This record gives sequence, structure tokens and C-alpha cells, in this order.
Amino acid sequence: MSVTYTYETARTALVLVDPYNDFFAEDGKIYPRLKEVAESVGLHQHIRELLAAARAGGMPVAIAPHRRYREGDLEGWLRPAPTQRKLRELQLYAAGGKGGEWYPDFAPQAGDIVATEHWGMSGFAHTDLDQQLRQHGVDHFILAGLTAPGCVEGTGRWGMELGYGITLVKDATAGFSKEWLQVAVELNGPLYAEVLTTAEVLTRMD
Repeated sequence: MSVTYTYETARTALVLVDPYNDFFAEDGKIYPRLKEVAESVGLHQHIRELLAAARAGGMPVAIAPHRRYREGDLEGWLRPAPTQRKLRELQLYAAGGKGGEWYPDFAPQAGDIVATEHWGMSGFAHTDLDQQLRQHGVDHFILAGLTAPGCVEGTGRWGMELGYGITLVKDATAGFSKEWLQVAVELNGPLYAEVLTTAEVLTRMD
């Protein structure tokens, strides 16, 4: 059964997950693994279009950022997850380093919501994202960013449990392979969101 959402600007936000240089810049630590898939879907251009449309229409933009690596992270942890061990091993999105800076095209602007950093796979877990969205009157969000089977899906699933309506933009995200992306957006996406292309979303934002 398909779901169709109507975007009321005052009650809808664009949520962009993890817009760091390590994820989006050519010399980022993670982007080379994503590049082929990202280019195949037009990732960067589609996010630019979504951000431009949201800001032009007065729609809130929210950034859901991952934990930036800091010296001492995970010391003494009993059960760090594999992705958290990678954070420490590779010093991903290191605070004070280029990889942990915002990708320039997607950097938050004045008035944007910037949530506190999440440690795992959800922009909501142990952060203020839910509080910030609700304080802005948001009950539906348009979801984009990286990665599709990781923090994007985790954020979407958690948002659904919290009662938000969600639109997943399937060509404004990517994965480490075309298969991972396909599973995340075509199979898993409809479990928690309406799944649309950027072009379809932009038509509703006019």
C-alpha cells in the first residue's frame, strides 16, 4: 500500500545526514568508495537542488551530523559497534581536520537546524534532532544524505517510530555498491517512507 504525503512548508523539513568532506569531497576518506554510485545517481547535484528549493520556499533545513572523531573516543568502551571501531581506526570526520568540516556546498546556513552529533546509525539516537524538529512545528521530513543503508535508513526508521511522515529521496543518497543502494531504497525504504526521486520531490515543493 503506497503512501502519498503533501508538503506543508511550515510542517516539513529537509533533513540532510552527515554532509562532511569525508563523505562528499573528492579527497574525503569515504567518498572514493561511494564515488561510482554517487555519480550514477547524480548525488551532489540532487542535494544542491533540494537545498536550494527548501531554502527558497522557506522550508526548514536540518543537519543530522555524525560524531566527529576526537582523541580518546571509544576508550574503555565494552562493546563498540564495527562502524564505531572504524570511526576510531580511520579517524573519520576528525574534529579540527578537513574531513570533519562541512562539505562546502552543503554547509548549514544561518537559520538552519544543526542537531547534536549521533554516535551510531540514527540521527535521532541520543541527540536533540527530535526536539529541534518538533520545536519548529515539523511532523514530516524529506530525507537525503549518506549512506543509504547506514545513517539515512537508521534515521528514517527511527523517525517513523517517533511518528513522523517521511519521504526518502532515492537519488539524493548512495551506498558502497549499487546493490546496497537498491536494497536500501527499493526494498527497505518503503517500510518507513514514501520513496521518490528528486524531480518528484521538487514538483511538490513548488
